[in-house]
Amino acid sequence: MSRLRLHRENHFVDRIGWLRAAVLGANDGIISTASLIVGVAAAAATQGDVLIAGVAGLVAGAMSMAAGEYVSVSSQSDTECADLARERKELSESPEVELDELADIYVKRGVDQAVARQVAQQLTAKDALTAHARDELGISEITTARPVQAALTSAATFSAGAAMPLLMVVVSPGSMLVPVVSVASLAFLAVLGAIGAGAGGSNILRATIRVTFWGALAMALTAGIGKLFGTVV
Repeated sequence: MSRLRLHRENHFVDRIGWLRAAVLGANDGIISTASLIVGVAAAAATQGDVLIAGVAGLVAGAMSMAAGEYVSVSSQSDTECADLARERKELSESPEVELDELADIYVKRGVDQAVARQVAQQLTAKDALTAHARDELGISEITTARPVQAALTSAATFSAGAAMPLLMVVVSPGSMLVPVVSVASLAFLAVLGAIGAGAGGSNILRATIRVTFWGALAMALTAGIGKLFGTVV
């Protein structure tokens, strides 16, 4: 049996598309909804008013995340399509120039000139556009923009994240709403940071501290504003 079949590698970069959207969505869901709840609660609003504001924040935030991700990733997709169309045209009009260009890319990466030329010829014969997309433009299956996937992932994870502080509103006594939501939300953020870092293969402690710090800062600012004005806007 081939050694390559026995040696199986597990890389994290192939998760980068959905992982970025998922972590961003859940993180925003917790921070924005918890901050909204804490700010409104600090303004002496009733528990019912706080819950309504939180639900409205969840719906608005999920739709905003979905729309934002879709528009952003669609722009990336449009750019990729334009580059591929241009590359397809160049391959049709100047195949030899494009072959030289591909070979030169491999030479710059350290491949011998003769070998680079041979590799470029073989890859061009198999699928010239894919070879140029990957090695010249940096477009691959891993990095290809997927607008719908990004939008749905962001909306779903935002909603999941936002549901956590909302649940705390339901189960918390009215007098303890601000501290309970704040502490619980920071705990949720710490867990999210650890999960995201573990899934992406990065430093768990650093990621946990980062998301917890910014979440605490956001809630402190909104609580201060709510306390200062003392009314629900």
